[in-house]
Amino acid sequence: MELVHPFARHELSAICSQGQVRIGISVEPFRPFVFPAVYTDEGVRVTGLDVELIREVADALTTYCGGQNPIVPTLHLTRFRDLFIEMNEGHLDLFVSSIGGNVPGARPAGLWYSIPYYHNGGVGAITQKTEVAERVRAQFQRQAGNPDTLAAIQAGLSGLTVAAQKGRTAHLYAEANLKNIRLLICDSLPAAVETTDPRIDVILSEHSIFDYVTKHVWPDWHLLTRNDGTPLILTQESFSIVTVDENRRLQWFLNNLLYRLEESGRLEKMRRRWLEEDYAPTRRATTEGLPFEVSKVPEHYDQGQCRLAAER
Repeated sequence: MELVHPFARHELSAICSQGQVRIGISVEPFRPFVFPAVYTDEGVRVTGLDVELIREVADALTTYCGGQNPIVPTLHLTRFRDLFIEMNEGHLDLFVSSIGGNVPGARPAGLWYSIPYYHNGGVGAITQKTEVAERVRAQFQRQAGNPDTLAAIQAGLSGLTVAAQKGRTAHLYAEANLKNIRLLICDSLPAAVETTDPRIDVILSEHSIFDYVTKHVWPDWHLLTRNDGTPLILTQESFSIVTVDENRRLQWFLNNLLYRLEESGRLEKMRRRWLEEDYAPTRRATTEGLPFEVSKVPEHYDQGQCRLAAER
């Protein structure tokens, strides 16, 4: 027996009738929010904090739609620069990929950002060079109890080659605040890590991603810190779910769901599970990952390249 919704068709009733929710994720995997796709006995799977959140959204939609048939989340690789077009042409219902909307210039017009599901984000920095790390710490030491992160980083990175990923918060931060650097714009973080000409002194990106990859993926790179040893975070950022401005019912559905997950402790448990626990991502992908189109795997792993930013 099929559930028939008596109300006028809108974005939620459309999801119910189609039996699926179309969710964009970033082309590049951002560990631990989305890990690289892996081949399992059940097919290609992806996992991570964002993927677990997507499961929660799909389960809540299943309940909303009557519970008789599960709402299936279908994942679509989406480049951030194409997000507005993909959303407004109706190709996606949601976008979930460690994306922040509280940074100037980060919100394309016409898109809506939910209440945060991750509050402790922010732009961090990594380097391979001890002298760069010491140079930044020395700037904080000179401030003598009157910390000014922006002034310290402007002085500490002056004249250096700094890389950031195109369109992400770190890119926007560097464009706006770091005028005396040689800025490289990269298609992905792996592209920045592997670039040798020119040699990169510092890479900027989300601190929580750097905290994971410097421990588990790129051990030759190290977090920049203040003079007291605490991690250097240049600006705060919260991660949200994105949909289009017109989807008011879906917006309230998402905000109410995220609020309930937060007040129940479920979101905090998810954050600890992916950011603090020791685990094997491949094993989690096998047991709880979401399906991923095989044809999309080459694009998923395409790291692109870096290029010098235009004169600013």
